[in-house]
Amino acid sequence: MLRLVSGNRGVEESDPESEKRFLDDFKLRFFSSMSMNVCDYFPVLRWIGYKGLEKRVIEMQRMRDEYLQRLIDDIRMKKFDSIGSLVEKFLKLQESEPEFYADDVIKGIVVLMFNGGTDTSPVAMEWAMSLLLNHPGKLEKLREEIKSNVKHKGLIQDSDLSSLPYLRCIIYETLRLYPAAPVLLPHCSSKRFNLGNYEIPQNTMLLVNAWAIHRDGELWEEAEVFKPERFEGFVGDRDGFRFLPFGVGRRACPAAGLGMRVVALAVGALVQCFE
Repeated sequence: MLRLVSGNRGVEESDPESEKRFLDDFKLRFFSSMSMNVCDYFPVLRWIGYKGLEKRVIEMQRMRDEYLQRLIDDIRMKKFDSIGSLVEKFLKLQESEPEFYADDVIKGIVVLMFNGGTDTSPVAMEWAMSLLLNHPGKLEKLREEIKSNVKHKGLIQDSDLSSLPYLRCIIYETLRLYPAAPVLLPHCSSKRFNLGNYEIPQNTMLLVNAWAIHRDGELWEEAEVFKPERFEGFVGDRDGFRFLPFGVGRRACPAAGLGMRVVALAVGALVQCFE
């Protein structure tokens, strides 16, 4: 994700100690300041500075903001000619429309990309491996598919995914049973409307329970059973409105394709390389 955002890994290839220090610092700066704490549930604790939690979060936010600003400034100083990263694209737009692409806006989008790109995919990978280990027949079927279709005798690559339909079925079935975002991101009603027997006022926060929809016995046969075969022939990222791990419509996940490939490559490599 860092390479996608800034065009570099942030560390030198030949310095593993530097890489470890960078990754530790990266996690500290970005994720500590995003976590919730008990003061969010009992605001009165803020008055007494309970365990210094809020002070620590403010400090983490300052550190994260400094890191992001330095990242943007370093790219700005390069005076790039071609656009190869997200930040470079935004800095190019900033030249013509500075009021819409201020540094704070760019930093906010980068934070969203780091959080969205490094949390949901590993969750899906873990559930996929858990399901396969508990269903050895499915695991062996996938291993045979990979063995038969990866012709170059090397590690599975992105170009192999189109010839591995059962792997895709396993990822879809994993996302059905264990969606990375069980309750999709909040939406807000722009006007009053009726939904079934309910009247929804304007400016109401709306949450879609994808987990419940994906396990609804009226929509899915054997809804609680891990059955990847149900997705054979399925090539989209949703099935009507009964399968929506990435949301739907204009507010759907913009990186659904990237997420599917990353998860499929990781799970495929694990199955290919390890017993």
